[in-house]
Amino acid sequence: MPATERPQEPALVGHVEDEPGLNGHHTSPTLRRDIVVLLRQLGPSSPDRLAARLGASRTGVLQQLRALEAAQLVVRRTERHGVGRPRHLYDVTPEAQSFFPSNYDGLAASLLAAIEAVGGDDLIEEVFAARRRQATGRMRQRLAERLTADAPLADRVRELATIQDELGYLAQIELNTDGTIQLVEHNCAIFQVASENKQACQAELELFGDVLGADVVRVSHIAAGDRCCTYQVVARPD
Repeated sequence: MPATERPQEPALVGHVEDEPGLNGHHTSPTLRRDIVVLLRQLGPSSPDRLAARLGASRTGVLQQLRALEAAQLVVRRTERHGVGRPRHLYDVTPEAQSFFPSNYDGLAASLLAAIEAVGGDDLIEEVFAARRRQATGRMRQRLAERLTADAPLADRVRELATIQDELGYLAQIELNTDGTIQLVEHNCAIFQVASENKQACQAELELFGDVLGADVVRVSHIAAGDRCCTYQVVARPD
């Protein structure tokens, strides 16, 4: 089932905290990430303080802070201290959470384990069935907004691939020379859940069939050790 998670490497947090400088070896995305992590650790900080801790130039740090502020990932406030120019302090916003470690997959797996403990496999199946119905409604609405009611099956599969790609599955459509249609997912965005609960993959298979109004057969499976999940999509007889 759809889930997204963009965890930040836990090692980065310790790396920034333990070392006063990173020898100035930064690409812009790396410096930007390091700034956000360091602000979470230190609290409101000036560009000078950040540059000193990161071993980066003040100009480079300030440039990234401005980009982060424009993206609403950090906020700036002015602090006056005695005479002279005021000092600008930066801090992270709640929107910066995507830079930090998360464990949504583990949370989902533990919740499913708790549900199974309460109601067994039958309740787990009910939960996945309910989730599938919700996702089916959303996806059908998306297809209805983007495609005409008589759109070819290939167009429907292409739009479904776009939806799944947006959800982190690295999905694409393959139109083969023999006329067959395949939906390929190069990533499992819920790998831990799928590995521990076969109902998750079964629900996805049924979801695709419901949304496309077609017969869908899985021919390769990441959870079974394959490099990708591949689905053969065949139009149903009229």
